Amino acid sequence: MREMVKMIIVLTILSTFSGTLLAALHNKTKDRIEYQQLKFVKGPAIREILKGSSNDPIIDRFKIKDGDMEKSFFIGVFDGEANSVVFETFGTGFQGQIGLMVGVNIKDDKIVAVGVTTHSETPGVGSLAKTDPIFVSQFKGLPIDQVFKVKADGGQIDAMSGATLTSRGVTTAATDGSKMYKRLKLQITENLKSLNK
Repeated sequence: MREMVKMIIVLTILSTFSGTLLAALHNKTKDRIEYQQLKFVKGPAIREILKGSSNDPIIDRFKIKDGDMEKSFFIGVFDGEANSVVFETFGTGFQGQIGLMVGVNIKDDKIVAVGVTTHSETPGVGSLAKTDPIFVSQFKGLPIDQVFKVKADGGQIDAMSGATLTSRGVTTAATDGSKMYKRLKLQITENLKSLNK
């Protein structure tokens, strides 16, 4: 019995030490991991969407709480005014989740551009959602306050040949982005106003 108590005490001490060490390590590396994701995964899409902005949108960003999650908004400054934001949203494609950056001009509530950040779609078919400029350019100039669908479903977006499910995943992500933008528009506008003063 005494051996069992010793073992429980030792296991408790080791578990506490390991948990504390992991928590400290997580807190220490959290900012660096976020920076690496911004630089190499999300950054290229953000910079492409906000091409021509006079600021660095990776540095100029703010966060807004949306339910249980905190969402990042990347700012685009054009003609001396912070008037565009980019945010990430997600949809489900053929083989999993698709990350989509959506850029919106807050003055006219129209899409500036979109860009796929992450996916696990079939190489050379669904993966073209990330690299095919013709597919993503279809979103440019569309009002953000609508449901996005592929033409086969009665929508406005031509699906990529052989990748209808991936195309639907991107349109679903854009629609979810539309809903989030509507929910958070007031807070987004307030954040941008404070930058324009």
